[in-house]
Amino acid sequence: MHELAIAEAIAQVALRHADGRRVAKIEVAVGHLRQVVPDSLAFSFELVSMDTPLAGAELELRIVEAGGRCERCGWEGSLPGFPLVCGACGGLDVEVTRGEELLVESLELDELEPQPMVSGGMR
Repeated sequence: MHELAIAEAIAQVALRHADGRRVAKIEVAVGHLRQVVPDSLAFSFELVSMDTPLAGAELELRIVEAGGRCERCGWEGSLPGFPLVCGACGGLDVEVTRGEELLVESLELDELEPQPMVSGGMR
């Protein structure tokens, strides 16, 4: 189940950038060719985020369809299934240009707690 390793990687990135603040939402781009099962990833993320500032955070996935460019004829477009075949000439010499992504695109963080006032201004 490679979703657990992916969930751990997402959690590490989010925790590093959250800098101790609670995370409300994480947006992730996942390429279709990564063959991630969204429900398995969500379950794995729940496990790895327990007892961290990520607990309860919404994991929003954006699936990126596979796409490529034919080395033979130059066609560029979607690659809907396997084998990865050029949509124009039927050639198999296709360079994948999208669909392998795994990117944490954004984090939605809770606001920082207000700092207590001290005479003369903020602490």
